[in-house]
Amino acid sequence: MFPEYDVIVVGAGHAGCEAAAAAGNMGSKVLLITMNMQTIAQMSCNPAMGGIAKGQIVREIDAMGGYSGIVSDMSTIQFRMLNRSKGPAMWSPRTQNDRMLFAATWREMLENTPNVDFYQDMVRSILIKGEKACGVVTGLGHEVRAKSVVVTSGTFLNGIIHIGEKQFGGGRVAEKAATGITEQLVEYGFESDRLKTGTPPRVDGRSLDYTKMEEQKGDDEIVGFSYTDSPKIKAGNQLSCHITYTNPTVHDILKTGFDRSPMYQGRIEGIGPRYCPSIEDKINRFADRDRHQLFVEPEGRNTCEIYVNGFSTSLPEEVQYEALRMVPGFENVRFFRPGYAIEYDYFPPTQLQYSLETKGLHNLFFAGQINGTTGYEEAACQGLMAGINAHQNARKLEPLILKRSEAYIGVLIDDLISKGTDEPYRMFTSRAEFRTLLRQDNADLRLTEISYRLGLASQHRMDNVVTKLEQVAEVKKVLANTSVEAAEINPYLTGKGSASISEKQKINKLLLRPNVALSSLIMVVPGLRESFTNISTDAMEQAEIQIKYERYLEKEQEIVDKMSQLENMIIPPTFDYDKVSAISNEALQKFKKIKPTTLGQASRISGVNPSDVQILMVYMGR
Repeated sequence: MFPEYDVIVVGAGHAGCEAAAAAGNMGSKVLLITMNMQTIAQMSCNPAMGGIAKGQIVREIDAMGGYSGIVSDMSTIQFRMLNRSKGPAMWSPRTQNDRMLFAATWREMLENTPNVDFYQDMVRSILIKGEKACGVVTGLGHEVRAKSVVVTSGTFLNGIIHIGEKQFGGGRVAEKAATGITEQLVEYGFESDRLKTGTPPRVDGRSLDYTKMEEQKGDDEIVGFSYTDSPKIKAGNQLSCHITYTNPTVHDILKTGFDRSPMYQGRIEGIGPRYCPSIEDKINRFADRDRHQLFVEPEGRNTCEIYVNGFSTSLPEEVQYEALRMVPGFENVRFFRPGYAIEYDYFPPTQLQYSLETKGLHNLFFAGQINGTTGYEEAACQGLMAGINAHQNARKLEPLILKRSEAYIGVLIDDLISKGTDEPYRMFTSRAEFRTLLRQDNADLRLTEISYRLGLASQHRMDNVVTKLEQVAEVKKVLANTSVEAAEINPYLTGKGSASISEKQKINKLLLRPNVALSSLIMVVPGLRESFTNISTDAMEQAEIQIKYERYLEKEQEIVDKMSQLENMIIPPTFDYDKVSAISNEALQKFKKIKPTTLGQASRISGVNPSDVQILMVYMGR
């Protein structure tokens, strides 16, 4: 019934979809297996993409030839560039999306992707021969063979849903859990554990009074995620979100349900996301706060369903309802469904190689929440990398590994493999030590050539990057060679709160001043606008950022170059750490468990001191 595939992808969430698309576009024959063909690319929680650091990841996925950015742009109902008041390294695009359109667009793009087949069934086990995965066994008993297998099981592995004192099996509301894989791999020697996550109630927007809330409109300038010419929403067509707040009365009502909370009663084993806590967590941890912010977000353009962001909970549904009625604007609220918590199996990611192939079984790759992450964006970028490397593995080619200095994707994977995680991992800009280099505006310049060499990014994408680089160079050249007289520019400078100049000065020097923008200088300096008639807005912005932050970028690059010395010192997989008697016992245990591939990775392992790395370096040098 089934041919042998190059790559089988288990699960069709954000990780699975990106994995299937990447492997298929690179030329692998792919089978995407999902338990429900109607929930491909389902936004299980918040119908939004991007945000702080997550937006950078989506732009990186797009630069690498992935689909998440294009799908997000095509299903956007509101766009905002967060942190505009801060430096460019902190700017983060975010979209509010139409949930149904997002999933439908993803499915359409996958069905139009060459080499991708679909099958609806549960995968109950991995086919193993020797120390290699060679396919899967489905719930209906089909054995399907492949050269590489990518497991992206999300929250479905032995998932249990909790609402107050009620609990039932499920990987998502109204969808059954997946069983078999965890038990098989644990028996094979893998380590597994439990995590939890949660979601808030969905309510009927017709029952809300928006006059009691703060309106939150989208940006006037729509940047979007994708570097392609994919359709983007017009500013005037955006839907508004709204903001409201809890209060002491809400908190008091919620507390009445704590004795029936699965978290406080110990029925939930797994650890929840620290940076996206439930409303009961917030009340407990921040007892001094008398209110918490709630974002009232539409689920789509053609639905009245509303997502109550900030009110994630697993309390009894009657407690959820009574408490939410005390929130301004929610006095007459009607529920579509209550919030719930879900706990599920994951495999600590220190059991992975940088390619996301497992150390315990060749040809088997993990991506997404199975690795302990939380968030669509974190899952999608892992899926992309797992799909790329599953294809490479099937062709017996070298894996693609992105460094911490090349992409947030590289930071995420290195964090997971070197440090592991015992709580749902979420990306933040603070996790990236080179975030000035890893900005959302330059993801195409950083990654498109890599993707192009793999055969993922098209010639058109590559041509666009070459053109952008040429235009950036042209803008910087013009600004370095154009001077402006003091009398012409001083009124502008003093109007911006900047000191006036006494003599003629180059434009690129003026750009180093706070509050001085290239867009304004073009309007003020005679003849400057005419020099840039054929230059794109992207190239102009890129040139300005490079000029303003040149010193910082140079310093960061110097650190990257110094650290690359450690990254280039390879540790053989057969290295015997027991011979290095001077390193600490904790470092010895961590080295033997994680088996770092370079001294750079060894230095980032939790519990390893600089002295341990120095000793290891000296020993290897001998």
